[in-house]
Amino acid sequence: MTITQFFAILRARWKLCLSIFFGVVVAVFVVSLLLPKKYTAASSLVLDAKPDPVSAVLFNGSLSPGYVQTQIDVIQSDRVAYKVVKLLKLADNAQARQQWEAGGREGTFEQWLAATFARGMDVKPGRESNVINITYKAPDPRFAAALANAFVQAYLEVNLELKTDPAKQYSSYFETRAKDAREALAIARGKVSEFQKAKGIIATDERLDVESSRLNDLSSQLVGAQSLAADSHGREIQAGSASGSQMAEVLNNPVVAGLQADLARTSAKLQELSARYGDAHPQVIEAKANMAELRRRIDAETKKVTNSVGMSNTVNTQRVGELRAALESQRDKVLKMKAVREEGQLLVQDAENAQRNYDLVVQRLNQSTLESQATQTNVSQLTQALPPTEPSSPNLILNTALAVFMGVLLAVAIALLLELNDRRVRSADDVVQAIGVPVLGVLPSPNARRLFRATHANQLMQRRLLGQSGSATKGA
Repeated sequence: MTITQFFAILRARWKLCLSIFFGVVVAVFVVSLLLPKKYTAASSLVLDAKPDPVSAVLFNGSLSPGYVQTQIDVIQSDRVAYKVVKLLKLADNAQARQQWEAGGREGTFEQWLAATFARGMDVKPGRESNVINITYKAPDPRFAAALANAFVQAYLEVNLELKTDPAKQYSSYFETRAKDAREALAIARGKVSEFQKAKGIIATDERLDVESSRLNDLSSQLVGAQSLAADSHGREIQAGSASGSQMAEVLNNPVVAGLQADLARTSAKLQELSARYGDAHPQVIEAKANMAELRRRIDAETKKVTNSVGMSNTVNTQRVGELRAALESQRDKVLKMKAVREEGQLLVQDAENAQRNYDLVVQRLNQSTLESQATQTNVSQLTQALPPTEPSSPNLILNTALAVFMGVLLAVAIALLLELNDRRVRSADDVVQAIGVPVLGVLPSPNARRLFRATHANQLMQRRLLGQSGSATKGA
């Protein structure tokens, strides 16, 4: 279909097209006038990104689209709608209950009210912002504003409940855990106290350090005593040998030294007397007797000194044994004290762990208790809905524009459909397409205007030329 044929069809069915067009426009206009007016009240919320004053958790500077969509879903939930019914106390409205009873009583009265109110509410997020717009459409402007504000208030309360309800559950849980932790701490402290009483120690007892120092002193004394015992044992062996008289104890003994001096003088006198009087002289014999007495006394004193060396060795050996026994006893005592101290430290560590666990549980309990008592969330009402002065629907201008568009579209569509069902010759092109014979001439309509006559004359001239050119082509 060419554009010429299209306009020819419209020109042939212009009355029908105009009737359809005006019919649609007039119908829409009349319906728009007859439809009840509805008013749209708007309120808005802002999702804040400030730190939570209780938990001090910093939200992102710009909330994620998923978080904003979640809040929109919460606003559109049945829980918020039920909260609106509760806030407005509409469950006590006798007129609304009569409407519900007349409608068949499907579900509960509160469910019917919530579903009815939810149908008039619309929620849209702000463009690239944390603002959520809530609108409500109703025939009464005051009712629309009241419902919009009620949905905002209900959402704020539900949002707060969604935050505080888990905190209350956590608070109850941590309260139970705090009691258990307190009992565990008391048991651990009781074990430490009983252990200290049983072992006779206290937490700040320094006896282990004192006993360790004493053990070190005994070890040093034992080493010294062993050295003295070894030295005295060597002197005792020397005293028992032939060279015992050459020991320092013997040589340094004043009695032995005096006797040695007397023996030397007596020996010199004996030599002098023997040389003067001979060996049989009484003085010589007396001198010999004195020398023998001196030697006996020297041997006796030497024996006393060597015996004293043996006694010293015996004492040193006994001292070594005593120190070794004391060292072993002190070592056992220190080891036992270390074992007791380690056992006590384990009990003290258990008590400290119980104390830390109790402190953490109490901290979480206090935090969850504060969160459960919170009265604000990160959502605030930005604007409050006011009763609108102008109705939002029906929009007469918009409906008229749509009616014009739809009327034109419907008129053209019906004209084309009718033409397809009842095809007629509207122009010379239709004759050529229908029978395939060139057009020799076109007679204009007597009522046609001059412009259309000139147009038909030009078309006639073109048809004649086309017909002549076609005949010439066939003859050739």
